[in-house]
Amino acid sequence: MNAEDPDFIRTARASYDALATDYAAHVPDGLATRPVDRALVTAFADLVRANGTAPVADLGCGTGHVTARLHELGVPVFGVDLSPRMVALARRTYLELRFHVGTMTALDLPPETLGGIAALHSVVHVPREHLPALFQEFHRVLVPGGHALLAFGTGDDDHLHMAERFGHEIALDHHWHSTATVGSLLEGAGLHLVARTLLEPEGNGKRQRAVLLARKPAKED
Repeated sequence: MNAEDPDFIRTARASYDALATDYAAHVPDGLATRPVDRALVTAFADLVRANGTAPVADLGCGTGHVTARLHELGVPVFGVDLSPRMVALARRTYLELRFHVGTMTALDLPPETLGGIAALHSVVHVPREHLPALFQEFHRVLVPGGHALLAFGTGDDDHLHMAERFGHEIALDHHWHSTATVGSLLEGAGLHLVARTLLEPEGNGKRQRAVLLARKPAKED
């Protein structure tokens, strides 16, 4: 945690700290009920393993469900979340896994450290103007041939401000990015798109969810 963190990081951290216990109780493991999502995560794990033994960082890991799934798939993995309380919950739930407090925008890692990055529904808290720097950070920490898997609600670069959830006062912004915007910015950061999947809204939902897979070129490419 850093006093120089941008406002959107500080407000998201405070919001998730306030929500952590109720979030864990009311927001289920999405992979448990979404077979298509599980298949995409499994494909990502296969690609990471095929490229070497470097670990995966689950960025915005929350209570650790995706981190645990990747571990089950045989990938060396650790979770990172900006909320200390969410990290504490993840550590209590998955005792055998590693979770760290940190931000995806400024990873405390040397260059070319990670075999993969999973950022499932966490980039929605990053404003459009901060995405180029975020994806450049992804490029910096990925090994050549490493993959990044992103999932996010789609929209025409609009956003929703949440002032309350589960009875808690919060200040949490959701930024709905278009697939064209995210794809273009990934390419601009040197991460080449491998796959783009759109998932239709579930239940009473109104937004499609996008899953993008991108790859840092290998040195022999």
